[in-house]
Amino acid sequence: EKLVCRLVPDSEEPEQVAELDERLLATPPVALMSCREMTAKMADAAAQGLRDSASLLTGFDPATAKAVKKIEDLTDHYEDILGTYLVKLSSLSISADDNAEAAMLLKAINDFERIGDHSVNLMESAQEIHEKELSFSDAAKQELAVLLSAVSDIVELTFRAFGINDLSAAMAVEPLEEVVDDLTDKLISSSFVELRQLVESASEEELAFMEDGVKM
Repeated sequence: EKLVCRLVPDSEEPEQVAELDERLLATPPVALMSCREMTAKMADAAAQGLRDSASLLTGFDPATAKAVKKIEDLTDHYEDILGTYLVKLSSLSISADDNAEAAMLLKAINDFERIGDHSVNLMESAQEIHEKELSFSDAAKQELAVLLSAVSDIVELTFRAFGINDLSAAMAVEPLEEVVDDLTDKLISSSFVELRQLVESASEEELAFMEDGVKM
């Protein structure tokens, strides 16, 4: 048994997700409840992927990077199952409230899938930083930590708002999003200042090296 486990690698397929019961379509409110429960699981996976990818920016780990990609595959799988089921549900003669719920869930699963994509983008950026042996200045590290903390707060508030219909948490998201925008602009501006200072103080040989890097 141990030999077989070594010879046969783990499957790279997405984690198995239970299919939604087609028979529940005869009772739309129950079918919607099942969709919401699965969407909550999708949300948890997307949030975990984002947390993992953010951690890679301050310390790259191949195992975590692989986990981020698997989570992204999982969120894609969730979107496929839920999207197909919700479209079928929406085509039935259902109440206006149920139709609005189905439309909301369709939009939500699209947003959660995009979070999975962004997590992979962050992971790939972290991998590039690691492979090229780049590093942030101390000031940039501090600003990045503040930015990641604000994003983490937004994720927690957003998923809590979705999971338990917490309106107060939902109302707190937009102000924090504006904070994240400001922090992002500041971090980008600081990076340009640091880059300009680096160029101004660089020797001709260092400038030539940087130019070659840009061309590559």
